[in-house]
Amino acid sequence: MNKLLVSITASLALLATAPVIAQQNPAPPAEQGSGYSNPPAAAGSQSTNYSDAELKQFIEAQSGVMEVREEYIEKIESAESQQKAQELQMEANDEMVSVIEDVGIDIPTYNAIATAYSSEPKVRNRVDALM
Repeated sequence: MNKLLVSITASLALLATAPVIAQQNPAPPAEQGSGYSNPPAAAGSQSTNYSDAELKQFIEAQSGVMEVREEYIEKIESAESQQKAQELQMEANDEMVSVIEDVGIDIPTYNAIATAYSSEPKVRNRVDALM
C-alpha cells in the first residue's frame, strides 16, 4: 500500500508539473493558480462514491503509470542538463497520460481517485481490496 501511495504522489507530481514546464508563454496568474487548486478542490467537493469499475480502471492505469515512472525516473535524474530533464519529464508525462486514457479513464477522474486514495480511508480501503 505504501508503495502505491508513494507512486501515486510521484505520478501526480509529474502530471501536475509537466504542463507547467511545457508552457512557453506563461498563463495569466489566475489560470496558473486554478491549475493547482482545481484538483484538490474538486476532490474535496466531488463525491468519492466511485464504482468498482472506475476503481479497477484506476488500479490498471496506476500500474501502467508506475511502469512509465520506473522507466523514466533514472533517465530524468541522470539527465545531462535541466532542459534534457524537462524534455524527459514531458515525454514521461505524455506516456502516463496515454496509459491512463488507454485504460478508459480520463485524467480528472484518475487524479480525483488518486487524491481520494491519499486522503479518504474509505476509498483507500476499497482500492486496496480490489488489488
